[in-house]
Amino acid sequence: MSDVFESLKKQLALQEWPDVFLFKFISPNDSELIAKVTALFDDGTDLKYKRSKTGKYVSISAKEMMLDAESIILRYKEVVKIKGIIAL
Repeated sequence: MSDVFESLKKQLALQEWPDVFLFKFISPNDSELIAKVTALFDDGTDLKYKRSKTGKYVSISAKEMMLDAESIILRYKEVVKIKGIIAL
């Protein structure tokens, strides 16, 4: 997994910070899991949810002002600790 984060860190280093960043995750349609993911974001974060056609999964999009690439990596590391969540 660290290779994925290293690659992301290199891509993010090309951007100027602070900037708005769009996080995307896939979660089973389980309100407890969705709540755990959304609890990691600030109150001012723009959160959007979209159910899959079958209703088994929910995509979670979170737009938030981030200060630097490292804070984005740390957020992803926190979210992927939640079992069943897929980070995109």
